Amino acid sequence: MKKIFGIIGSPISHSLSPLLHNYWFKKYKIDATYSIIDIKEKDLVSVVKKVKNGTLKGVNVTLPYKQKIINHIDKTINDANITGSVNTLLLNNDGLVVGENTDVFGLQAGYLKEINDRIIKKALVIGAGGVSPSVILSLEKSGINRISITNRTYEKCLFLKKNFSYLKILHWDKLQDEIGNYDIIVNATSLGLKNGQEFNINFNKCKNDAIYIDTIYNPLKTKTLKFLESKGIKAFNGLDMFIYQGQKSFYLWNKVNPEIDDDLINLLLSKLKWLKLPLQDQ
Repeated sequence: MKKIFGIIGSPISHSLSPLLHNYWFKKYKIDATYSIIDIKEKDLVSVVKKVKNGTLKGVNVTLPYKQKIINHIDKTINDANITGSVNTLLLNNDGLVVGENTDVFGLQAGYLKEINDRIIKKALVIGAGGVSPSVILSLEKSGINRISITNRTYEKCLFLKKNFSYLKILHWDKLQDEIGNYDIIVNATSLGLKNGQEFNINFNKCKNDAIYIDTIYNPLKTKTLKFLESKGIKAFNGLDMFIYQGQKSFYLWNKVNPEIDDDLINLLLSKLKWLKLPLQDQ
């Protein structure tokens, strides 16, 4: 019987996750399919029940349900325990629906492994939304312990500080003046998304040897990323993070560690050229 997987979120119609996972199912000859499950918050209970009874063999979770899903599952594990954010659901050997977080791995594998030879003293996370806890934990796991957070709504920073007491809070109106103090900067906001708002500050004061990471991958290069590249600053978009978090989810469900090959990258890039709606995360 064909195994059924999917992704829940809203809006979700232009997610790249089906393309990613169905490519791997075909490559590894797994009789399975992965599709979009566009639901309302009231339907979260129903989705969890389908994982419980085996109708759904695995589910990815994206905005706005990464935190909300926790109230409906049996338990969280590993990085999801620390971040309070779930992006992968699976049934464990005890018949419990558990929530895991593969976003942390996605950021580490996609970018942070590349900077082990750099001296990173201070990091700044811009944004305190759904992916921010995963960004913070991935920085911490990479040995970066001087981390600041900034957000237009100050109270959201205080909420994050409850889980990560070492966080320093930078007031939003100080961002432009203080940005030159950081070795690594991660944009965990929706600013820069295709057809969306841009930053209303400039990044002129960034260090010349800083590293900038954007969790956005549509467009592949935001205006901010293009500007920083023009200054010779090392900058990354969010596509690698997306691919690696999907790789770990695929392994958790199928016990196969799928290859990230050139054909897959070209397939995703080709699809992105045709998309007209914004994408972030999954």
